[in-house]
Amino acid sequence: MESKSPPNKPKPKQQTREDRLKAALKANMGRRKAQAKARATSGPTESSAKNDKG
Repeated sequence: MESKSPPNKPKPKQQTREDRLKAALKANMGRRKAQAKARATSGPTESSAKNDKG
């Protein structure tokens, strides 16, 4: 007797979701690195200087 298993359609769907999440995470990390680099090179801004005065 052969038992037929249902096709694994959810697995490819899951893989595409993981791929989308991976791509979104990579893009997000790139933006964060660019922001951190910009903040490090620009030094303290006027708004942060106001906050330091208390």
